[in-house]
Amino acid sequence: MATRASTATILVVDDEPIIRDTVAEFLAGHRFLVETAASGEEAIKKATARRFDVVLCDVNLPGLDGIEVLERLRKISPETFVLLITAYATVESAVEAFQKGAHDYLMKPILLHEVLGKVRRLLEHRDLFRENRWLRQELNREANDGEMVVGKSPAMRQAVEMAKKVAPTPSPVLVLGENGSGKQLFARAVHRYARASGRFVAVNCAASPAEVLEDQLFGHRRGAFAGAERDRDGVFVHAGPGTVFLDEIGAAPPGVQAKLLRAIEQKEVLPVGANEPVAVEARIVAATNKDLAVEVEAGRFRDELFYRLNVFAIRLPSLRDRREDIPELIDVLLAKHARAMGKKVTGASHEAVRLLSAYPWKGNVRELDNALQRAVIVGDGPLLTPADLPPDLATPNTDPSAVDELNAAVERFEKLHIERMLRLTPDKKEAAKRLGIGLSSLYRKIEQYGIVTIGTA
Repeated sequence: MATRASTATILVVDDEPIIRDTVAEFLAGHRFLVETAASGEEAIKKATARRFDVVLCDVNLPGLDGIEVLERLRKISPETFVLLITAYATVESAVEAFQKGAHDYLMKPILLHEVLGKVRRLLEHRDLFRENRWLRQELNREANDGEMVVGKSPAMRQAVEMAKKVAPTPSPVLVLGENGSGKQLFARAVHRYARASGRFVAVNCAASPAEVLEDQLFGHRRGAFAGAERDRDGVFVHAGPGTVFLDEIGAAPPGVQAKLLRAIEQKEVLPVGANEPVAVEARIVAATNKDLAVEVEAGRFRDELFYRLNVFAIRLPSLRDRREDIPELIDVLLAKHARAMGKKVTGASHEAVRLLSAYPWKGNVRELDNALQRAVIVGDGPLLTPADLPPDLATPNTDPSAVDELNAAVERFEKLHIERMLRLTPDKKEAAKRLGIGLSSLYRKIEQYGIVTIGTA
């Protein structure tokens, strides 16, 4: 027996047809997808064939009883929530049920409103479980890939807040900023904040000739041109309900610009050689380091496309305008490169951080990332020193007005770095060694920053 579709799937297992069908019809009436099973064996067979969000199972079943069904379900589908139904309940039976993995139980005679209440609570737990799992996956992926948007400076916090506000909407987003400022990384952040179920697909509009770019974005039909032996979907179809990131949008040719406008306004694209458009769901996040308003005035960029993209623009600050974020960026990027190269680099010395923070970084985060990658290759110890840095960083062109702010940022980083090292290594002698400073210097730093420590001298 199966009933109408909904957002959650439920299996009702009971050998009494009246109870089984009554509960199933009642839950179906509240817009759940419900299936039934008359025995434990049938329940396991159905649970093996498909995943259920909740299983309501009678304990007293012929053959395979409810406790055995529960044990097997925990192995087959550990994410399924199990609600046991029993004609009698004792403390011992309840404890056994929960020890075996049951999430709740019902007493007979069954009250339908109680069934509904317990099912809804279990589904709330399911949603929280999935939410937590998603967050863990995102945090792990960011830590592994180095794809975190790093920075607590006012300019960066404002940009992140804007991204979080626009992410749940279907609005196109225009990310503005200098080369190397992290526009693609930020576009990925918008995609993650949106929790889009589709893919994130990036295309550089300046990297290919017009014909190749058009085919890449919108696809083609068989026979559209020489060599087109089969249909090919473009990235708008490939992304599904995800995100298409168009880097260097200002370099897109006029014909491509017209098709992009259609993708935004009508949610459809026309593959090369096709007579009928294809509906698409992906949202566009575009990026440029050009002034598109100037490009419009010069006739190089379509005004209609500019107006649609400029509905929600986010400007990323240059690294020079958020120097207080540099120590944290150093920490994250060093960890990424050390992990990739299998080197035990725990951080950078105070002087190295000061030099890196004072450098002008015309190439922004990308240039900093390249410098740290080189430093990890060159460095031999656990702590990077000025000797490991590129030679031109030794005499940086420091902006005098930024010195006080820079010193404060470096000191905040140093305090956090020492605190983290002391958590990893409570032995202060070992911590000082890993930090690359003397034990007396470590004690001075602990007193200077008011660090609370627990560990050996």
